[in-house]
Amino acid sequence: MTVAPIASTAPGHLAHNYHPLPVTLSGGEGAWVHDAAGREYLDLLAGYSALNFGHRHPALVAAAQAQLDRLTLTSRAFDHDLLHPFADRLAALTGTQMVLPMNTGAEAVETAIKAVRKWGYEACGVKAGSASIVVADGNFHGRTTTIVSFSTDPDARRGFGPYTPGFRTVPFGDAAALAAAIDDTTVAVLLEPIQGESGVVVPPDDYLPAVRAACDDTGVLLVADEIQSGLGRTGTTLACELWGVVPDLVLLGKALGGGILPVSAVVGRADVLGVLTPGTHGSTFGGNPLACAVGLAVVGLLETGEHQACARTLGAHLQSRLAALVDEGLLAGHRGVGLWAGIDVDPAWGTGRDLCERLLERRVLAKDTHGSTIRLAPPLTIAPDDLDWGLDQLTATLRAR
Repeated sequence: MTVAPIASTAPGHLAHNYHPLPVTLSGGEGAWVHDAAGREYLDLLAGYSALNFGHRHPALVAAAQAQLDRLTLTSRAFDHDLLHPFADRLAALTGTQMVLPMNTGAEAVETAIKAVRKWGYEACGVKAGSASIVVADGNFHGRTTTIVSFSTDPDARRGFGPYTPGFRTVPFGDAAALAAAIDDTTVAVLLEPIQGESGVVVPPDDYLPAVRAACDDTGVLLVADEIQSGLGRTGTTLACELWGVVPDLVLLGKALGGGILPVSAVVGRADVLGVLTPGTHGSTFGGNPLACAVGLAVVGLLETGEHQACARTLGAHLQSRLAALVDEGLLAGHRGVGLWAGIDVDPAWGTGRDLCERLLERRVLAKDTHGSTIRLAPPLTIAPDDLDWGLDQLTATLRAR
């Protein structure tokens, strides 16, 4: 077979799998970053919630620096002095029984998929090789080959087959359709409590409780992907708390690394995670000393409840101001909870990308998704005046169409 070369559209040697805004950042602190020329920008994206505590939070940087002087990596071939304290305190923070540390969000999702399948075979007698998982359309759980197999985003899925079987997709927010999709092969339901990549889509208030009930009635597991929504973003430690729902497994990532390094974890029931025994799953870097040091500092910030309270207070103000822009006809719609919102740009005004580029000119950083929607996720540490300044720039930009 003759393969024709494909010309690169990116300068230099970097693969062109992102289309960033035209700004090159070189430093940052708190909610602000700057480029090489010293021009400052307000960061209203916060690394898709990876920077919940802002850039270079002093407690997190101090924890990392102190650990760099001690021990950074052992692999899980050996124990280290922070691994069990990290697991204990993260379990206490989330009200769970067991912690399995990994690195990235996608690894946490893959870990959960393996665990619930093995649990279904060993604990429930599901026929070998037949386990199914119910998922929601509009989902975003990562971009590994298994995960894109059940993505409904054509950009994430197209061209990467053959696809992994074992997933059944139902509409997000439709508890009746989800319950109907569960059969005797189903081992779990995997959902984001709030869909971030789809534009901060918040389900009806009766949805997650109904999903929990359907799982309980049929004996299947509920797995909540809180990689974006968790760790304070919604004004609660976990978004599921908003509806009084306790999942069997929770997936954490992004903010768990404090904006310093990738840290993720699967937390939940001991009998489920307990099916992963030595040799069945692992990670060279998962739970490394540097990750645990930063993770412990993150847990410490959340244990006081201060950041969750800040997200509730400032989040209510954020949602109120966005609602006013919708009432004024400057936005087509908005959704959100806590310091997290999706705003819909009127196509008559332009695209989401157009708005992000105009905001960049006013020194505000945001990012579009799915064409006409922009996600706003300021750091939980943002000053009220800075948040208002950023929203003033959004208002001025929309009015100057």
